[in-house]
Amino acid sequence: MRPREFDHDDVLRIAFDQFWRNGVRGASMSDIARDTGVQRGSLYNAFGSKEALFLQAYERYAGDYLAALQKALGAGSLRKRLTAFFDLTVTNFRSGTPPRGCPTTRGLMELGAAEGEGLDEDARQAFAGLISRITALVQDTLSAGAERGEFNGNPAAAALHIITVTRGLAVLERAFGDEPQLRKIAAHTIDLLLGRTGG
Repeated sequence: MRPREFDHDDVLRIAFDQFWRNGVRGASMSDIARDTGVQRGSLYNAFGSKEALFLQAYERYAGDYLAALQKALGAGSLRKRLTAFFDLTVTNFRSGTPPRGCPTTRGLMELGAAEGEGLDEDARQAFAGLISRITALVQDTLSAGAERGEFNGNPAAAALHIITVTRGLAVLERAFGDEPQLRKIAAHTIDLLLGRTGG
């Protein structure tokens, strides 16, 4: 068997940028081939389909994003950890030129958009899986904060609330592109959970 003629990780990174900017339906294998410098046929041989390429690229993104979130949630007071979490979230939505928004929220909105179109159940599970893993990280952070006396609410319910706010922020970012507004909402959410002077 002859060796691969391209760097698998580079292809996933470049392909994901296309999917993030254009959505899965809007991204084409021709554009991905052009941007990666890999023949379309080689992409199909390596990944099988555009959807399969997306799923591998999304899983790579999810791993990188979770690692960044763990770092953001890893140090300081609970207020500092939650502030770092929201900072990373908003920065992620606003990355790219023009800003690319949230790939997970965008992908979820594409699911079943039209009969026979959109993404399949594997994609839905990948999106839900990342949201669940983010929720678990936030819940663990809140539980640890509760043990330190920085939080007296229900960590599971509060984590779901925070994740719901991030989905809303993703939609507002697409609608208005107003980063200061997003950061104000994030700060207010933290104040609601911890109190204005707590944490």
